[in-house]
Amino acid sequence: MEDIALCGVSACLVIIADEDGRNRKRKRWWCRDLFEEGPRFAVGLLDKLKLNDATGFTNFTRLTPTDFEELLLMVGGQIMKQDTKFRETIPASVRLGVTLRFLASGDSFASLMYTFRISKQAISQIVPEVCEAIISALKQYVKKPSSEAEWRIVANDFETRWNFPHCLGSIDGKHIQMIAPAHSGSLYYNYKNTFSIVLLGVADGNYNFLYADVGCQGRISDGGVFKFTSLYNTLENNSAHVPSVEALPGRTEPVPYVLVGDDAFAMSSYLMKPYPGRALDIPKRVFNYRLSRARRIIENVFGIMSCKFRVFLKPIALQPCKVESVVLACIYLHNFLRRNSVSRQSYTPPGSFDSCDTDGNMIAGSWRRDINECDRLLDLMHVPRRASDNLHKIRDEFCSYFVSEQGTVPWQYDAII
Repeated sequence: MEDIALCGVSACLVIIADEDGRNRKRKRWWCRDLFEEGPRFAVGLLDKLKLNDATGFTNFTRLTPTDFEELLLMVGGQIMKQDTKFRETIPASVRLGVTLRFLASGDSFASLMYTFRISKQAISQIVPEVCEAIISALKQYVKKPSSEAEWRIVANDFETRWNFPHCLGSIDGKHIQMIAPAHSGSLYYNYKNTFSIVLLGVADGNYNFLYADVGCQGRISDGGVFKFTSLYNTLENNSAHVPSVEALPGRTEPVPYVLVGDDAFAMSSYLMKPYPGRALDIPKRVFNYRLSRARRIIENVFGIMSCKFRVFLKPIALQPCKVESVVLACIYLHNFLRRNSVSRQSYTPPGSFDSCDTDGNMIAGSWRRDINECDRLLDLMHVPRRASDNLHKIRDEFCSYFVSEQGTVPWQYDAII
């Protein structure tokens, strides 16, 4: 039956009479005219774009022809099917092309059916299969540091590029909207009155995912989402192999290495967030600004991903487990497309991300111009929480360092005015 569905075949029951006069049913199969040349038509479509319109192919799939062929080599063995005596199967290149077009456009399976001339029943099987294959093939592209040396590389990058020392990554979470699953009740119902699962991500200083967790139900308190992740458990158990506490440059008070987040997270010895309120003195405003520069990395990553992979533009009409696969495939593709200078140039050309001028003023990235259209990832709810005095002392030490002779940067005071 799988091969039948893949070729867009429908069934008709024909009633005929046996010799003894009894009626029996015989199945007869036929193919709609639309699907007669389905696989061959789709192959021709992709080949014409690759050969004659490389820019159009990149816009169609979000991958350059070179990246597409490299990815096809990596996943082809997992998504290839065997021909039968009755019909040819859909080629691996078409399966990958259909899936990438779904991720890039968010079109319904019915719409993709007319684009590729492959039945929507076949596409509904192809997309989850290929997403799982992408996750499996690209698993080395999203890797949490596993040693102190690897964490220090991340921290040095944040200190050099974003002027925030002892930073292990930028953390944030988003609600991924989806159509309400059948018989799920309020399990996925979130504070925005929609249905969702939660994506929690950590990015390094170069706009790549270090860690991602997808699948927490939307009804769970946003502040508790982090506690359901493996990263939280390793940090709580001191098994993440992060560097030990040590003093900031030119200081004597030891402070831990931390993630930087916003008010949706509880402050801890391994997670810093801004000072609350508006009537803050200059040092606290400087701290909030410096933390915001580092935390903005993950905000940019989510923004770019939702603009490039427009499957996030509207609620995803799949079951939660398949939505998880779609989201993870986009995450792995994001890192895959930023693996070298050539791919980065195509995927995130100069000006895509936020930047700062010589006076420290932020220059909005190009993705923000489409924020009303593209940013449909819902933020986690900000919940005020009281932190212990010891945690306040850690934050105050960072604050003092940023206005000290060793930690200040010339433009930080102009930027907060």
